Amino acid sequence: MKSHRLGALLLTGVLAAGTACKSEKAEKANAGKSYTIGVANFMLSGPYFSGMDAAIAAQAKAKTAGDVTVRVISTDANGDAAKLAADVEDLLSKSVDAVIISGGPLESAPAALNAIKAAAKPVVLVDRKFGSGDYTSWIGPDNEAIGRQDGEFLTKHLSGTGKVAIIKGGPADNSIGLARTNGLKASLAKAPGITVVDAPGFGGWGSDGGLTIMESLLATQPDLAAVFCENDAMCLGAQRAIDAAGKSKQIVVAGVDGQREALQAIMAGGSYAVTGLNSPKAIGGMALDRAMQILGGAKVEKDTVVPSPQITKDNAAQYLDPK
Repeated sequence: MKSHRLGALLLTGVLAAGTACKSEKAEKANAGKSYTIGVANFMLSGPYFSGMDAAIAAQAKAKTAGDVTVRVISTDANGDAAKLAADVEDLLSKSVDAVIISGGPLESAPAALNAIKAAAKPVVLVDRKFGSGDYTSWIGPDNEAIGRQDGEFLTKHLSGTGKVAIIKGGPADNSIGLARTNGLKASLAKAPGITVVDAPGFGGWGSDGGLTIMESLLATQPDLAAVFCENDAMCLGAQRAIDAAGKSKQIVVAGVDGQREALQAIMAGGSYAVTGLNSPKAIGGMALDRAMQILGGAKVEKDTVVPSPQITKDNAAQYLDPK
């Protein structure tokens, strides 16, 4: 979904400082060994998830360039929970040493986790944390915090007054979307002059969905001052609708993820004003490292929250890699 250069380095650098010692010990323990890591993806259809998968593979290649050999076997369940479980079973049949699960919008994967537990293999979750605690480690963002910082930005930008619409990805019980929206609402609630409008329906996490929802909002809420989307893809669609309606100077856009196109839109100085970084490159690389630390015998954190810097026109350039 996005390619970050300095941003990803900053994120991994912040977290690496606290784990350098155990990483060094794990690397020494892994020296000269060969590992196979299974990556079970719930879906690869979205650029964010394909970016995560690519980052894991790239980090494995970097490790292999050293004194350990790391092979990655990646699968795609195409959004089917039953296939994800079958993919995990298949990975285990190939005697993988550890499994990384990118669950996408999946809220739980009991069959997959139970199979991994029965096989006594470590499992690292990325981005999505399943409700069950049957995983070895999780690495991902604080989605509520990202929503809060977007809310703080909008409160300041609007001087505490105006109407803010929210475009949700869906479905209604999607915990990541809920966390982002709840964080936003908590911030906006501190400004009595701001009114919040929940857009009807869901944008489906895509640009076309964001466009359709925004067109409806423009017809029913002509006095909007801002719109928040639960991800950048929907915001990019919403921005298209805003621009087409000639309201780019009236309505500001706030998103989440730090998608490359969103950063470019922010730098262009139009209606897109802010996003929060949720880098699959950083998280994917850290997931491969975490799996290797576990295999090297290191005691790792159960949950690791990756920082999500706020990105505006003032700093967008440092997070953007045009390639």
